[in-house]
Amino acid sequence: MASGSPRVLVVGGGIAGLGAAQRLCRHPAAPHLRVLEATAGAGGRIRSERYFGGVVELGAHWIHGPSQGNPVFQLAAEFGLLGEEELSAENQLVETGGHVALPSVSCTSSGTRVSPELVTEMASLFYGLIDRTREFLNATETPMASVGEFLKKELSQQVASWTEDEDTKKLKLAILNTFFNIECCVSGTHSMDLVALAPFGEYTVLPGLDCTLAGGYQGLTNCILASLPKDSMVFDKPVKTIHWNGSFQEAAFPGETFPVLVECEDGTRLPAHHVIVTVPLGFLKEHQDTFFEPPLPAKKAEVIRKIGFGTNNKIFLEFEEPFWDPDCKAIQVVWEDTSPLQDTALSLQDTWFKKLIGFLVLPPFESSHVLCGFIAGLESEFMETLSDEEVLLSLTQVLRRMTAPDTLRWGSHTSDILFHHARGPPVWLEGSRPPHKSVGLTGTAAPAQAVNVCSSALSCGLPSSFVGCVVFSLV
Repeated sequence: MASGSPRVLVVGGGIAGLGAAQRLCRHPAAPHLRVLEATAGAGGRIRSERYFGGVVELGAHWIHGPSQGNPVFQLAAEFGLLGEEELSAENQLVETGGHVALPSVSCTSSGTRVSPELVTEMASLFYGLIDRTREFLNATETPMASVGEFLKKELSQQVASWTEDEDTKKLKLAILNTFFNIECCVSGTHSMDLVALAPFGEYTVLPGLDCTLAGGYQGLTNCILASLPKDSMVFDKPVKTIHWNGSFQEAAFPGETFPVLVECEDGTRLPAHHVIVTVPLGFLKEHQDTFFEPPLPAKKAEVIRKIGFGTNNKIFLEFEEPFWDPDCKAIQVVWEDTSPLQDTALSLQDTWFKKLIGFLVLPPFESSHVLCGFIAGLESEFMETLSDEEVLLSLTQVLRRMTAPDTLRWGSHTSDILFHHARGPPVWLEGSRPPHKSVGLTGTAAPAQAVNVCSSALSCGLPSSFVGCVVFSLV
């Protein structure tokens, strides 16, 4: 870095901050750069850990849309983290429509297997309506405020034309309710009624069959970190306040004036010409009043307030022997007597687990077999208040009911549980979205046309316009 180059600070060492730092360092006029990370490690919500004799993803799980237009895929390929199948042209051309793959097996909560044909029929109906939400993109008016309202109105019309017996109708509605819960996980929200209809279609779907990184997603952030200049990353350095739009002088830089001064929790004061802020949206929501001095302009503060921030959780269950078939990749749970067309106000204590969408079957580990469950919303937050033992008891009862015909094999199982709390991608609340690009949020506060949380965070860490990439114009 040239001695007279500008001093740039990146606040936050997640994928957005690392991506910004890497791109800056690759520039011919590379600045004097420091990345300030509040914790002891890089990667943010990308976190791979060794459990159960293998690697599990406590945070980000897949590369969605792994093709040439995806910056995460490009970096993973560049670093040699993907296998032949993931890199194949065939895999990159698969069109998923952005929808979650159908389960290998679908079971009702009483242990009955649901026919794949019926699940496929309901998936086609549900995702057909999801695709129709794109019709309202950039519309001056929408027929209703939220995605949930639109879906339920359209489904009500469909249900009125069903001619099956009542039991079949109830089962079809229960399957549809599961797809609503899946979409809540995808959108990181408690209810699709909280997701605005107008901007919902901005989510861009790239081709490619979703894939994982065999050695763990954290291998990607480790490679980015290793590519940065030595000592450019500073760990355990939480920032207290960013003083911007000023004129600051520091004794360490005599005769030089800086427009930004970053004050850390330990009292360190770091001057800079530019600051890129990539802290989580939840942190901004909680601390924006004190994190910036002077306070942010009202319009930008409003953007932070209006973007939703939901809760997703993963639950890992370990078994000595699998009760599922060898070729099973995912188990869907259909909660009987549930319907997306009925609003229930039951106690979370008794029903929280009904938001569970099912279990992903993880690749076999050395000596154990693991299921990964997904749950979102208020039920997910309630689960966090329970002990591991309480959650394990509830899920054990659920799985026993689902596999009731096979109770003897179940008796040989022992389970262990591991929680991970992760926050979902932005959800546009309050029925309308702020003006496009009124503020350039980075990290999981992804911009419109995001292909997924990690890739959008990486790409928006430093877009082509340098000043535009700064969350707030601090120059």
